Amino acid sequence: MMQKNCTWSGGTIAYTIYGEGIPVVLLHGFGEDSSIWNRQVGFLQQHCKLIVPDLPGTGNSQWGIVNGEWSIVNRAEDSLTIDHSPFTTPSIDHLAYAIYELLLQENILSCYLFGHSMGGYITLALAEKYPSLLKGFGLIHSTAFADSEEKKKNRVRGIELMEQYGGYSFLKTTIPNLFGQKFKETDSPSINQLMEQSKAFSTLSLQAYYYAMMKRPDRTHILKGNPLPVLFVMGTEDVAAPLNDVLQQSHLPLISYIHILDGIGHMGMWESTDRMNQLLLSFIQQ
Repeated sequence: MMQKNCTWSGGTIAYTIYGEGIPVVLLHGFGEDSSIWNRQVGFLQQHCKLIVPDLPGTGNSQWGIVNGEWSIVNRAEDSLTIDHSPFTTPSIDHLAYAIYELLLQENILSCYLFGHSMGGYITLALAEKYPSLLKGFGLIHSTAFADSEEKKKNRVRGIELMEQYGGYSFLKTTIPNLFGQKFKETDSPSINQLMEQSKAFSTLSLQAYYYAMMKRPDRTHILKGNPLPVLFVMGTEDVAAPLNDVLQQSHLPLISYIHILDGIGHMGMWESTDRMNQLLLSFIQQ
């Protein structure tokens, strides 16, 4: 295991490298850090070289700003803007560029990239802008669709709630909904652990992520006819990346690997660890 840092134009990104072999990058989602993949790391590092970063604004990864330089300036229900100085408005594309800079620093010319939830949005952005760097990629409980108008209004409301009550309070109410019913009944300590970890997250960064997700474009065109192999992992009880939404996209690439986890919500890495580990390894070794 080796912990490293990469400086890019928008700040610094901290990441950990495990194992040797085929490069594989694991991107976490909103309200998470790189530890969300811990149940995969121990298994996959025996078979490949894992690069697991904390996205800018999470953990030891920093935006190129001082906390407090962002402020929410328009709280109208139908719109929201973030005052930014000196950093440009945060976007999914900026996060993808941070991962690109990390790969350049590591001299990685070709890798597999897997993104969970928001990490999947970043994966698609990187697949659009730097396709030559990828051997294949996976959307883990994620979607290529842009937010619907209703979802955008919910994002604005979420940013409002975080402004009023703080990021930790917001995540405490949303994290339990990410899990399937069985996991909530049998492993509540894990859910409580995830909620406890969320105390460390900056409210400003969480708001910035929500804003970036709200503004992201539809990227189904990246999937359509894509010659790279694409892995889709979805859960039947996933309320954040609904099964029907992801199924509509899964036929678009030329080569799709489609896996539906029965009784699983949005967090298959924890809810169905062994199955997820095997799916990722099989895809890498295909």
